[in-house]
Amino acid sequence: MPDSSPTPEPMDAEIVPDPVPDTAAGAGPTPIPPAPDYDERGVPGFDYVRARIEGRFATSLGTTELAADTPESRSLDEQEAERDKAAKSKLDEIRRSLGR
Repeated sequence: MPDSSPTPEPMDAEIVPDPVPDTAAGAGPTPIPPAPDYDERGVPGFDYVRARIEGRFATSLGTTELAADTPESRSLDEQEAERDKAAKSKLDEIRRSLGR
């Protein structure tokens, strides 16, 4: 089936040269200002770093709380409690056999 959409006509455009910085005046290219939370050398500020750490900590706490509410987590907690109980029982048995 032939394509009935019209073929776009080529457009005329002029080529614009890239702006060249005025290095003849000794100014050089305009420096890019640092991000607001960074200093001139690119080192992040203390408040920025603290906010990132606190954000990651809050995310990890939330993830832990959500994971604790799953049935799989409760099952693992029950298994751990059973192992701890069995280990305590075995330790008590060993102590009794040693006469303590």
